[in-house]
Amino acid sequence: MSITKIHSVAVERIGPVEVTVAEYGSGQPFLLLHGGAGPQSVAGFAEKFAATHRVRVLTPTHPGFGGTARPDTPATIPGLAALYQGLIDQLDLADVTVVGNSLGGWIAAEIALLKSPRVSGIVLIDAVGIEVPGHPVTDFFALTMDEVFTRSFHNPDRFRIDPASLPPAARAIAAGNRAAIAAYAGSGMTDPALVGRLGTLEIPTLVLWGDSDGMVDVDYGRAYAAAIPMAQFQLLPDTGHSPQLETPDQVIAAIWDSADTDFSAFAR
Repeated sequence: MSITKIHSVAVERIGPVEVTVAEYGSGQPFLLLHGGAGPQSVAGFAEKFAATHRVRVLTPTHPGFGGTARPDTPATIPGLAALYQGLIDQLDLADVTVVGNSLGGWIAAEIALLKSPRVSGIVLIDAVGIEVPGHPVTDFFALTMDEVFTRSFHNPDRFRIDPASLPPAARAIAAGNRAAIAAYAGSGMTDPALVGRLGTLEIPTLVLWGDSDGMVDVDYGRAYAAAIPMAQFQLLPDTGHSPQLETPDQVIAAIWDSADTDFSAFAR
């Protein structure tokens, strides 16, 4: 299988905010939102998805991640959602499926709550954002990087990196990502009101969850799906908190199978 390389990288100005957007493939539009690990955590998946199906995948870098500047606004997850709704409008996209992992899943849920007719479905991949009694989001800021890898992957040794081995530029990007997570999501990475607001959604939703996720457990994922009236829940075996990195073929198959091989059907 040949890999579809980045078709383009553009800097889009949405109001006063500049957002770097990479684009892969052509066809049905998907807005793919990264989590706290930054844009590189979705790049390979975007390439693979565009190579295996006729889809157009757009992957914005949240301001402040990946070495980009973080302006004073947006300053919250709902603010990022409004920013990306503006991007969808500006690019005149229609029938968009928004896919997000972890923090990106929270943003995807907030985009759905804006109830734009341009957005036809969402896919939440090990998303954070809601509060579930007895099943808290792991305190990322209290973990060492080694503990983050252990909790994030079914097979962490495939992905583990010694931060001390990184060049200064990479360490600066990682520090910027960490600061951006805290700025947008807070230390708890939840909104107590979100679970109630999700009950107002009337949009097809696929909730995918790694069975080995040590950051937000499976019961948390089931509660996320239960909060959304039209949600389907699917467990991904031998997978941790970042399925698009660890088991991308499972994620692609789950998305496509839910639509009977035609994802546009998923939005109808």
